[in-house]
Amino acid sequence: MTSSSPARSETAILGGGCFWCLDAVFRGLDGVLGVESGYAGGSVPNPTYDAVCTGRTGHAEVVKVTFDPAVLSFRDLLTVFFTIHDPTTKDRQGNDVGTQYRSVIFHQTPEQRADAEAVLANLTTQKLWRDPIVTEIAQTATFYPAENYHQDYFARNGSQPYCQAVVAPKVVKFRKAFADRLKKKATA
Repeated sequence: MTSSSPARSETAILGGGCFWCLDAVFRGLDGVLGVESGYAGGSVPNPTYDAVCTGRTGHAEVVKVTFDPAVLSFRDLLTVFFTIHDPTTKDRQGNDVGTQYRSVIFHQTPEQRADAEAVLANLTTQKLWRDPIVTEIAQTATFYPAENYHQDYFARNGSQPYCQAVVAPKVVKFRKAFADRLKKKATA
């Protein structure tokens, strides 16, 4: 059995706190072809998790999401992104504090930048949050893959206390809010 690949794919690089949360959610979204946790936006080449955690490299924890734009638009991807993290807290998500946890969109094309600006303007007009949105729209940055143990972390460590307290509630919220956008389970 051969699998057909989409005519084209696009890439998004998004930071919204701990990359384990974003990774777990985006893996379940229809139209997503791949998710990779990593780092972007800093000044140190090939950073490690330990270095990024110090907050001194300038990198954000991010996910690189490869998606099929015929199934999932960049704007729809951003809608999910803004649903699963708090875009109003500068350099933090919950108890995770530091620039490495900032809310950021590293646009890959001028069209992605325009879409991100439009989504942010729309969300600001809607006043969904009490505080202003602080999500940064940043230039394309080099993406550095995180260490292997960070990849698909929630699926492999779901019973770990941090995953239960932080990641699992975001996955549940996503599944409820986007039930019609979940990947279909493969049947034998």
